[in-house]
Amino acid sequence: MENNSLQSHLDTSDEIIYRDISDAGLNEKIIRQISESNNDPEWMLELRLKALEVFRSKSLPTWGPNLSGLDLDSIRYFAKAQVEGDRKSWEDVPDEIKRTFDRLGIPEAEKAMLAGVGAQYDSEVVYHNLRQELADLGVIFEDMSVAIHEHEELVRSHFMKAIPVHDHKFAALHAAVWSGGTFLYVPK
Repeated sequence: MENNSLQSHLDTSDEIIYRDISDAGLNEKIIRQISESNNDPEWMLELRLKALEVFRSKSLPTWGPNLSGLDLDSIRYFAKAQVEGDRKSWEDVPDEIKRTFDRLGIPEAEKAMLAGVGAQYDSEVVYHNLRQELADLGVIFEDMSVAIHEHEELVRSHFMKAIPVHDHKFAALHAAVWSGGTFLYVPK
């Protein structure tokens, strides 16, 4: 009975107002919408568009579970909640979104103990912070949409290097539609 109660609690949807949401499926218009929303530099838009072509050309991977029933055209790949604030203060995160993180079991004590924490809701980072002593050592822990502007050359030189765009269909999908996320750089 406890599992049913927990599952029911987790299946609750949120009443969130979106400032930007894509149609289902994936095409050049949606890639441009994502890029514009993130205020991407031109090189990132070009990378996204090339990644879309790779995505379209690759078959579903066969090295994992059977994905033949996966309908990639029914997915909305981009949605940004209407969130205001500097994203450096948990108090600036809307209560509806805080309740979602509470339902997921992210306790305040854990957030207080981590060296840095980021919280993403749909396609947008809604909170991002790093302890000052790590920032003073040159560690960069930033919302990817911010880092691409404040640390553009670092991002450009490291983006999609661990798993290249051409590696498989879902690597290409990630390169095409990423939003939010974290950029972490630890200097030598």
